[in-house]
Amino acid sequence: MTYVVLVPDSLEAKGLDVLRSSDGVEVNAPGKMNRDQTLAAVPAAHALIVRSDTKVDTELLDHAQNLRFVVRAGVGVDNIDLDECTRRRVVVMNAPDGNTISTAELTFALILSLARHIPAADASMRTGKWDRKKFMGTQLAGKTLGIIGFGRVGRAVAERAQAFGMTEVAYDPFVPERVARHLGLSIVPRLEDLFVEADIITLHALVTDDTRGLINAENIAKMKDGVRIINAARGKLINAADLAEALKSGKVAGAAIDVYDTEPPTPDNPLLGLPNVIYTPHLGASTVEAQEAVAEQAAQQIVNALFHDRFDNVRNRAVFDTL
Repeated sequence: MTYVVLVPDSLEAKGLDVLRSSDGVEVNAPGKMNRDQTLAAVPAAHALIVRSDTKVDTELLDHAQNLRFVVRAGVGVDNIDLDECTRRRVVVMNAPDGNTISTAELTFALILSLARHIPAADASMRTGKWDRKKFMGTQLAGKTLGIIGFGRVGRAVAERAQAFGMTEVAYDPFVPERVARHLGLSIVPRLEDLFVEADIITLHALVTDDTRGLINAENIAKMKDGVRIINAARGKLINAADLAEALKSGKVAGAAIDVYDTEPPTPDNPLLGLPNVIYTPHLGASTVEAQEAVAEQAAQQIVNALFHDRFDNVRNRAVFDTL
């Protein structure tokens, strides 16, 4: 039997090569497809590889009579209706490994940029100014970094922070203490403990009912005055209005934001335009190496699922109860 793999979003050539070199696979990957093109092509597909643009929702699944597997080439599956896929016996997987280093490196670039006012200093010099005193920063050595979410990226950030002489605390109710101990830091039992201790807080958690809007007025009040907050994970972890107010009051000295609750952010996003915020357009995985790695991983997971009954990084494990 020949299986059709549809790739409606752009995917690096290395991933497509994995698919095309596999016997029994027909690849439909014309490049970025619009919604109508995707809906027209998906009835023939047995497997689907998507990035963040394609929405795997009820409408798409209604057209996908032969669909068995969906792989998100990346980490987040916000654009995939997991419950509906489970109901229709579609296995959903993601490819989280390839983005880890790139996201950790961007996180540290944002931490450094925030601590040393690098974007503002660069912009000032481009206007011909020489304002050394205006851009007095703070060193990282001796500061406490609070890491919320201690998965792959959180751990990679922790390793890099140690090279800067930082003290680290982490919070993740799903990670055993021994994992943090191996890296020489502690996992605090309560999120409030991290808020009290951290000079800089970096977010690396998934969006759940417990973490949505985690950075809000109530929790900000528990933090140190002058705390700095980094978000290169998911925009919905932050209550934008509450963080904006804290930035205006000075309770939060600065923030670096790579992700937004709506992308691109709408003009009325209260975080936009603030002088003590650094903005980047969701660049966490935007390196050549990361794009190639997630493409290869996603493609190999499709091949493994189709021909070897091997399922890695399944995001809707309840689907196995229906198969």
